[in-house]
This record gives sequence, structure tokens and C-alpha cells, in this order.
Amino acid sequence: MLSKLLTFALMIGIVTGTMAQKGPQTNSRAGLPVAYWPLEKSQPIIDKTETIRLMPDVSHLSEGERKAVAKLLEVGKIFQSLFEQQRHPQALTAYRNLVQLNIRTGSSAATRNLLTLFRLNQGPIATTLDNKRETFLPVDEVKPGKNVYPGSVKKEELDAFLSTHPEKRDSILDLRTVVRKLVLANVQHDLATLKKYPVLDTLHPGLREALENMSRESAKVPRSPTSKVPRPTSGTNPLPDNQTLDIGRRTLDYGFYAVPYSVAYAEELLKGYFLLNEAADAVAKDDEEFARYLRNRARDLLSNDYESGDAAWITGQFKNLNAQIGSYEVYDDELYGVKTFFSFSLLTTRRQETTALRQAMRGLQDLEDSLPYENHKKIREDIPVGVYDVVADFGQSRGGNTATILPNESYLARRYGRTILLRANIMREPNIFQGTSRTWEAAIADEHKSDLSADGNFYRTLWHEVGHYLGVDRTKDGRDLDAALQEDSSAMEEMKADLVSLFVAPALRKKNYYTDAQLRSVYASGIFRVLQNNKPRRDQPYNTMQLMQWNFFLENGLLSFENGELRIHYHKYHEAVGKLLRKVLEVQHQGDKAAANRFIEQYTRWDDNLHGTIAKNIRDQQRYRFRLFKYAALGE
Repeated sequence: MLSKLLTFALMIGIVTGTMAQKGPQTNSRAGLPVAYWPLEKSQPIIDKTETIRLMPDVSHLSEGERKAVAKLLEVGKIFQSLFEQQRHPQALTAYRNLVQLNIRTGSSAATRNLLTLFRLNQGPIATTLDNKRETFLPVDEVKPGKNVYPGSVKKEELDAFLSTHPEKRDSILDLRTVVRKLVLANVQHDLATLKKYPVLDTLHPGLREALENMSRESAKVPRSPTSKVPRPTSGTNPLPDNQTLDIGRRTLDYGFYAVPYSVAYAEELLKGYFLLNEAADAVAKDDEEFARYLRNRARDLLSNDYESGDAAWITGQFKNLNAQIGSYEVYDDELYGVKTFFSFSLLTTRRQETTALRQAMRGLQDLEDSLPYENHKKIREDIPVGVYDVVADFGQSRGGNTATILPNESYLARRYGRTILLRANIMREPNIFQGTSRTWEAAIADEHKSDLSADGNFYRTLWHEVGHYLGVDRTKDGRDLDAALQEDSSAMEEMKADLVSLFVAPALRKKNYYTDAQLRSVYASGIFRVLQNNKPRRDQPYNTMQLMQWNFFLENGLLSFENGELRIHYHKYHEAVGKLLRKVLEVQHQGDKAAANRFIEQYTRWDDNLHGTIAKNIRDQQRYRFRLFKYAALGE
């Protein structure tokens, strides 16, 4: 009902915030309502966007596997919607309104561009050519907590609440809970969900009782006779967070509480549950182990506990298909860096390449023991690694993701290991590598231009993922790194993985895993990795840690800036990488967030005469700045 009202409001020109009292307003140059980007603002980004279409060969799949693929693609679409919903509370409504506007304008160039921007950015916030974030639809500005925390909440506010309610910390900062303001309408909304879906009540013992206790607390709150009864709405936080009124006309604002994703997104995840089971039934005769994984993961989505599915995923011996299903990575949580966001990848196996790669990856314990830190851990050496083609990606994994190592929870990695998924049809896509080569040549001195190859990027990416498996995985006092370093944890962990991939390279050459040319290409790929075409924002963990490496390599003589170009001094490579890796491992081991902040601040300086020159050289030669991925499996 709410979405219909909003759509109707848009049609009569009053859904643009403060303009509601001024009547219909349009952008005179584009004929669009105000707050919709006109053509002249969207077109420069569209012109810099390259479309990559992935069309892997699926002719070898059986009839049952094809049926399973169809079901799994439907799950992927659900996850895409969930991801957009997690990132912005108005994303889904804004998209529906945009679709209607596109119809009313006869699919104008301006509205077609906006639809492309929504697909490219997976929501109504665009990244501009100068690396800023701007709304291109009439929605609120992005918040650090996205839509998994109350929209207006500040970290200081939550910190203060947790300091007086330490018993709430585990649930509030759990990787798969949505944080709500403690108002009765929210509580009653969640109680209604448990009543509507008894399976969730069963799988989350104690939750209903806790919610009922919160509801009863309203009896202790003075009446507010002027209050109005709010109507809970759908979405992550059912009640707008600026309201604190209960249905019994009492004010109840004691703080915050959290509910599992399976309750916050009950309807969507229950649909996913049934579809995953249908996919398992379809594929069971051809690949029983994959079917068992799908059934376990279906239950995980309702229980909010991924252990059974992750165990089946990591240890399973699958045939032609694999799938990453769930919420794992915390990159989008800019408030605490602990909340995971939904992603879904459907993959087909390159079986011959996978077999060869698994045989080559032996002796990992020796590599772990060689890293520059103390208290080395014992690791599983039989990491399940596979080379795949992407059938379709959804949610957080969409957008050129080259490789994955999961799960991230340290206790699961200790019990079962981790699985590595290499996306070959992205890493070896010729148009992508052509763009890589142009960037490399724009930044680097002539004598190094031939050093980089597609093989170098492939192997560095592979060993980056292995790098997540090696090194520090908990602080010295036993805390998870995400909990200890919060929003800094991703930058530290990704930098560790980058550096491990480069640090172990000479040892792999001694084992004849690399040739001399491949080693040099891996090293070149490590330098290519750090190059930036714009000054990074602090909320970009990948770009932040890449800039840190760039500055450290300059400081330690691995790189030098001469005549507007970068020169690589390969003889200093291993020493510089080892020195930085030691610092990163120490920060992780100590688990000191203040020290992590100082470390990041120290190495994220930006000099327009140096970094800015290289960035401009890169931008000037780049035909494209963004990539939009489309999938033949989705009929695109």
C-alpha cells in the first residue's frame, strides 16, 4: 500500500521532500522531476561505462542441472533485491518509481540512463567520475550504517548504548542481524513475523520471549496523550527511526535491539528456502553432494547459522556446478564493519584446470611458517580451490569480482577450512585485460611495460585468496578481527592478503611453480594493484589499502617517481613487502583499533604532484571507468 501511495505521489509531482508544498516541479532541461539526474549529468558516466556480457558454455549440463540452474537464478534475483534493500532503505521504492517514470516518458534517453546507473551502482547512489557519491534519484543521502542499522544513528550513540548494555553487544554487532530502534511498533512487527512464520519461532528459541518482554516494558512508560498510532511498514526497520510512539500511545525509547536476518527478511528468505530445496531435488540424481549443500544452505538461511551449509560447501566434491549463497562480506558496513551483505554467485566448473591447480597447491604449512610473525598456526593444507566460469552474479558479488575465499568466520575456517572460487571468465576476459594494459602503460616507465601479463593477474589473485587463509586470523586476546578493528578490519585483511601473495612468490619460484617470467609478472601485478585513478575515500577499504601500499613502496624504494612515471626496483621487492606485511600482521595481532587508525592515516597521504599526476595519466587514457556486467543466463 505504501509503495502505491508513493508512486501516486510521484505521478502528481509531490514526492521530492521539501518541494511537497510547492506543487509539481521538473527539471526544465530534461523534463524530469527535480532530483532525477538530467541527461547531461548521467551521460558522462554512461560514456565511461563498458558493458561485459558473460556467456559461459553450459551445453554439458544435464537436464536436472539445467532445471537447478533456473531455480538458483530465481534465488539470485531475491538476493539482488535484498542487497539493494540492505544498502539503502528507499532503493526498492525508488526503482519502482523510476520504472514507472520511464514508461511515462516513453523510455527517454534520460530515464534509460538512470536505469543503467541503478543497475551499475546497485542502488540510487552513483559513484561519479571524481569518485564522489551522489544521489541520482529523489532519495536520502547514503548513511554509514546503510539499512542494517537505524538510518539516523551515529556510532557514538550506539557505543554509548553498548557501554551501558554490554549484554546486547553480541546481538547488536552480530554479522547477520539488523539493528532496530527499540520502539514498540518495531517490536510488534517482529513478533507478528514470528507468529506468521512459526518455523522462525522454532529456530530462534528465546527470541519471541525477549520481544514479548520488550513489549511489556511499555506498561512502565508514561502515557503520551497527543501521540498518534504509527503504522509499521515493510523493510529492514519497520518504523521510521524518528518516531518513538507505541500502539498503546506510550513512548518507548530505551535504545536498540537486533533481530536475525531470517526475521528481518523473512518473506524473501523463506522463498529462497523453497527454491533451494527445489533446485536440490532437480540436481540430486546428477550431483548428490551439491544437492546436500543446497539443502543445508536453505536451512541456514532460516536458522541464521551457516555452519552446516559451509561445512557441506567446503568439504563437498561437486561436479559441474557450484554456488556462493549467503551474506559473508562486511565491506558495505561503514559504521562498524561487522554486518554482512547478501551475495549470490552461480558458477560452472572448469574441471581440468581445477584438477591441475589443486595438485599444484601443496606445502601451504611451509608458506605459513615463513611469514614474518610469531605464533604461527597449524593450517589445513587441502584447501578446496576451483576454477570456474560465472553464470550470473547477484548482490555484493556482482561487478567484476575475480575470486573469493570463504567462509570468513575463524572458527569455521579452523574446523573445515575455506574454499577458493576463481572466476576465470572474468579474470581472462580479453576486453578487461585490454583495459588493464592501457592503465599499466599509462603509469609505468617504458622498461616495465611488457612485465604485466594476464597470467600474473591470475596467479596474484589466486594467492591473494590463499593469503586470507594464512597469517593472523584472531587477535592476541582471542577476538575476531572484524570485532576488534571494526571498519578498519577489511582494509587490514585485504592488505594482508595482497602482501602474502607477493611475499610467498619467491618460495613458489624455488619450487618451480612459477617461471622467472611468471614471477616478474606476479610482481608487476602487485604494482598494478596499487595504482589509483582518483584519491580514495576513507570508506573504500580496497582503494585505501592500495594507496597505503603505494606510499609504503615509494617510502622504501621499491617504487620511484621519475619524469611523471613510476619505476620498479625489483631487487627491493621482497624486503619492502616483508617489512609492510610484518606491520600489518602486528596490527591485526594486537587488535588495537586506535593503532590501526594511525597506521592508515600515516600511509594514505595524497600528493597531487605525484599521485595526482599518475591518476591523471590513467584517466586520460582510460576509455572506460566503470564496467556493467550482463549475463546470457538471464536473457541479457
